[in-house]
Amino acid sequence: MRYVWLVFLTLASVLLGRLAWVRLHPTSLPVASTTAAVPASTPARPVAYVVSNKRVPVRADSIVAFAMRQLGTNYCYAGSTPETGFDCSGFVNYVFARYKVPVPHSTALLISIGKGVAREEARRGDIVVFTGTASTSTSPGHAGIVISDPGQPLRFVHSSSARRESGVKVSQVEGTDYERRFMQVRRVL
Repeated sequence: MRYVWLVFLTLASVLLGRLAWVRLHPTSLPVASTTAAVPASTPARPVAYVVSNKRVPVRADSIVAFAMRQLGTNYCYAGSTPETGFDCSGFVNYVFARYKVPVPHSTALLISIGKGVAREEARRGDIVVFTGTASTSTSPGHAGIVISDPGQPLRFVHSSSARRESGVKVSQVEGTDYERRFMQVRRVL
């Protein structure tokens, strides 16, 4: 039994070390080789995010393009890298960390970051939060990154645990179960 605990503690230490490394060095993360076309019909809009009183320009289109490059990456519970796979909040965290925009690796905490915006005003780079899949669920259970513009059907890229087509993919809110589960759009840029 002693060896089991020793192996467990070693693996936990390695995992925590890796998470600390990712948080301290987000630009050293490898980029997945999977590429996907991003609609070119939307003009680029510069957006800024304040980090410790220093304005760092972050383009919503850059965030969306990087997120779209992760399409096809496997789903992995608590995953936060393309190599291991992503869960939904790990995917959102990974994409925003690439641009040094701090977001938590917890869907329950994603609902309280940035500022809430109306669903009709959702734009590229916003975070969309949904309840869990249970019909009685009222707490945050899923999240993704908006890839559509205001006035268009709300589309988002996310890491899904669905039995069919799990992993990073694009989905739409209108006309799907995500409409019932919709909670809020959060703007962090």
